Amino acid sequence: MDAIILSEKVKSALAKNEPVVALESTLITHGLPQPTNFETAEAMEQEVINGGSIPATICMLSGKFHVGIDNSQLHALADSKNTVKISRKDISFALAKGIDGGTTVSGTMEVAYAAGIRVFATGGIGGVHRGNPADKSADLPTLAQIPMIVVCSGAKSILDIPATKENLETNGVPVLGYKTAELPAFYSVHSGIMADYKVDSEEEIIAIAKEQWKFGLHSAILVTVPLPESAEIPADEVNTAIEKALAEADHSGIHGPAITPFLLEKVSEITAGRSMAANLALLKNNAYVAGKIAKALALAENS
Repeated sequence: MDAIILSEKVKSALAKNEPVVALESTLITHGLPQPTNFETAEAMEQEVINGGSIPATICMLSGKFHVGIDNSQLHALADSKNTVKISRKDISFALAKGIDGGTTVSGTMEVAYAAGIRVFATGGIGGVHRGNPADKSADLPTLAQIPMIVVCSGAKSILDIPATKENLETNGVPVLGYKTAELPAFYSVHSGIMADYKVDSEEEIIAIAKEQWKFGLHSAILVTVPLPESAEIPADEVNTAIEKALAEADHSGIHGPAITPFLLEKVSEITAGRSMAANLALLKNNAYVAGKIAKALALAENS
């Protein structure tokens, strides 16, 4: 596909059926401040390597999707002030306009699947917005339609987590709790909501994925990983901060695409940076777990 450029390392790995993990890039372009964005992206790639796999950060540069970028490209992406956020709905527009951009969860999944990658790591998925059930992220239908293994720490805490879980169930997306029976709540280990199934190893995840794909089911498998306990914020404290941030957003008339970055920044401010630290910890941990899962998938297929 002319629209997708694979790095030589990723191209070689896919040709040899070696393990590859896709990584999104909106955390670089829109989600984290400089220079934390570059440092975190670099650290996530290293954690994928530590897990035994090859990282493939996905982004758009000059109207082409790059699957796997080098250090200079990563620096340019992190430093740029002119990037756009590319969700699933934006792909054709971005290609036509020849722009630079960071891919969201849904955008990354589309490109990664087209490139032949089946494991993807992110922080938290989008979902149903609090107080506005009609406002749903494009991540949800994408998860229902693309057969990949997606590793995350649940939905972002600023969202309506029970409604998001219900939407995933309605759309046939199995939610696995990695070494936990409970769905993680992004900044918190506990949400009070049960995952569909608890899994205790990468091999168990691969066995489920292989049966899913062999049967012809097209939804993703969502592997939810609790953040390290040392970095978590208790759910009650997080919810108090989110409610304050939501009230300020409502008072200021902030809504639509601007609401998520506003809330994340405001919650970080209210928690004196602890939510940012938790976010960074879970991003790195998820990348490591995804690296182990991709390695197990490659071993299973090559044995």
